[in-house]
Amino acid sequence: MPAWLPWVGPFALYMLLHGLMPQDFLAPDLNQALRILLVGGFLFVVSRSVIDVRARMPLQSILMGVGVFLIWIGPDLLFPGYRQAMPFNNGIVGHPESSFPESARTDLLAVILRAIRVTFLIPVVEELFWRGWLPRWAIDNDFRKVPLGTFTPAIFIVTALLFASEHGSWWDVGLIAGIAYNWWMIRTKSLGDCILAHAVTNGCLAVYVVTQGRWEYW
Repeated sequence: MPAWLPWVGPFALYMLLHGLMPQDFLAPDLNQALRILLVGGFLFVVSRSVIDVRARMPLQSILMGVGVFLIWIGPDLLFPGYRQAMPFNNGIVGHPESSFPESARTDLLAVILRAIRVTFLIPVVEELFWRGWLPRWAIDNDFRKVPLGTFTPAIFIVTALLFASEHGSWWDVGLIAGIAYNWWMIRTKSLGDCILAHAVTNGCLAVYVVTQGRWEYW
């Protein structure tokens, strides 16, 4: 098995499903369940040997996650209509609208499965790729020689920018989140701490989306 596959494969599969399987491809609960089954199965079968969820600084990582969540929703709370401005609503970055169909929002099982996916699967998938593999591979093709948390200034910036681009209309807060998570990896040298921080951010956002009806974040 290629050394990169456990780190890159889950993210590649996640992006492939995102592109090829629309949210209304199946019944909402089946759609979410299939995504969890495929990505979670890949993580278990292929990536489990490289996944370390042990956090060295759990309390600080939780606080980091809450802080990124507040940054994520802050602009829209402080400046109503902010997300409708041209830099965040155009043909390049997309539009601030939900990919979660309206029909799914009243399907309790679909909502629960979506929350599970964004809280427990996506942080693992993204941290393996963005903080675990990409910066190390950019330094040395044999990335296993490069310790976790190793960045150069250029790689730090490029990784944060690419992370921002993944988040479409939320590229601005995605950039700040990318910077925060990159810094946290440098600070902790721990995949587990970054996964925990990311999971807390996504978990808080899931609660916010469901309780406040702010589906555009999903």
